[in-house]
Amino acid sequence: MAGRVLIVGDIHGCRHELDVLLAGLAVTTNDTLVFLGDYVDRGPDVRGVVDRLVQLRANPAVRAIFLRGNHEDMLLGYLGRDGHYGEAFLGNGGDVTVRSYGVTGRPTPKRFEGCLPAVHLDFLENTLLQHEEQGFLMAHAGIRPDRPWHQQSGHDLLWIRDEFIASPHDLGKTVIFGHTPMREVFEDLPYKVGIDTGCVYGGMLTALELPDFTIHAVRRGAATVERRRLVA
Repeated sequence: MAGRVLIVGDIHGCRHELDVLLAGLAVTTNDTLVFLGDYVDRGPDVRGVVDRLVQLRANPAVRAIFLRGNHEDMLLGYLGRDGHYGEAFLGNGGDVTVRSYGVTGRPTPKRFEGCLPAVHLDFLENTLLQHEEQGFLMAHAGIRPDRPWHQQSGHDLLWIRDEFIASPHDLGKTVIFGHTPMREVFEDLPYKVGIDTGCVYGGMLTALELPDFTIHAVRRGAATVERRRLVA
């Protein structure tokens, strides 16, 4: 039988809260972890977060799916890789990321890549834009409401905001997304659930457990996981 699907919202360098959340989730070999992206930028321990995710990816006992966020995409664009808006990377929290990797003084793409472990770059380059699991759709930012799932553009999956959040869609499945920080989980069932609860801004790091719609959340700086059920 299929186990739980555990979907984790935007982390943004919050390694402590990530560790507390993962410990509280007690992931088993029957479960699937899905991360919605935005691992880097703004938070206190970006390198530590990527280290932890690389460890999860290498663990044969854990099934983990790693989506790309717009911040990973900007980072890759900054390095001249398969990403976009690299010119905006440093001004959107990327300055914190490069310092986390030990770059001092004036950063340049060459200096940053020289400090970035190859396994970290490989991890970032192999993130996915979208994922479907047990009848739920997952993307970092959301979808274009008037397009089928497999015709979504990469730009919308990474960047869309108001057009998606304010509109229903007819895909027939619930979309789980991050990207837009909110004080609480955003619930608009059966269309969508948003789980970026702004940990890096003093909020919470949130995971949504499916299929029973349990919320697992760690408040910034906390050492315990809070739980509640959505009204599905």
